[in-house]
Formats: sequence, C-alpha cells, structure tokens
Amino acid sequence: MRLFSSLGKQRGATLVMGLIMLTVITLMVLTAFTMSSTNLKAVGNMQFRNDAIAAGNKALEQVVSSAFTTTTTEQEINVDLNNDGTTDYIVKVSPPACVRASVGGAPVKSSITLPNMSTTGFWNTVWDIKATVTDPVSSASVQVHTAVRQLRTDTQKATECP
Repeated sequence: MRLFSSLGKQRGATLVMGLIMLTVITLMVLTAFTMSSTNLKAVGNMQFRNDAIAAGNKALEQVVSSAFTTTTTEQEINVDLNNDGTTDYIVKVSPPACVRASVGGAPVKSSITLPNMSTTGFWNTVWDIKATVTDPVSSASVQVHTAVRQLRTDTQKATECP
C-alpha cells in the first residue's frame, strides 16, 4: 500500500516539469528565429553594399573613359548590373576635383604622338571623382572614390585645374 501512496504525491511534479521543458524549448525556437531573421537582414545589406560598389565602379569607369576633366556638373548615370535592360541603380557622380598638379615632362617612351605639344610644358594632374549610390528603399548609401592621373598641357591645366 505504500507504493500507491508515494505515486500519488508525484503526479503534479510531472506536469510542472513538462511545462518548464515546453517553455524552454519555445524560448530556444524564438531565439533561433530572431537570430536567423537578423542574419538575413545583414546578408541583404551586404549584398546591397557589394552591388552598390559595383554600380559605382561601373559608373566611374564610364566617366573616366570620357573627357571628364571638363565636366562641371553632377551627373546621374543609370547602371544595369545584370544586363536585363532595366536600370538597377542610379549613380550620382560628382564633378571631378583637381587635387594636385605638378610640373612634369613628356610621356616617357610613349608611342603616342600628341599633336601641338612640345616636350616641355606638361602637367601631371591628379583628379578625384566621387560616385554615390543610394538605395531608394532604405536610404542607405555607398560612396566610391577613384583617383585618376592625367597628363595636361599648360593651357589645359590653366583652364581645367586652376
């Protein structure tokens, strides 16, 4: 008879232990869900950042391949990264800024003959060009800078890089 009386005292303890275990497991699942959604946001932000840097670099390459030293206004360049025919990013490229100009000589061992240029009167100019890419949804932005060296004549240096 003692066996039955000791079993009757433990029936409530099993229920309490089951509820505690259920609460602990629920908390673990909620924590895992919160961490996974936070990680998903971080991965999305890194993907936007990498795509925005690529778009900024593509726009800067386009600007540098043109006669950029005479540009005086900000440009907006549409960039299609995946070549599907739609604009993925709009990149704002600020006007190039002449950072430095130093007296230099003619191009060394250059096979290119520049018309109307003597071997003196050349300037080594360094230009800074900044591109800004902004995400329209989150308003996050990325800035990409590039520096370009241009060999300019006295006249070009005087007008483009005062």
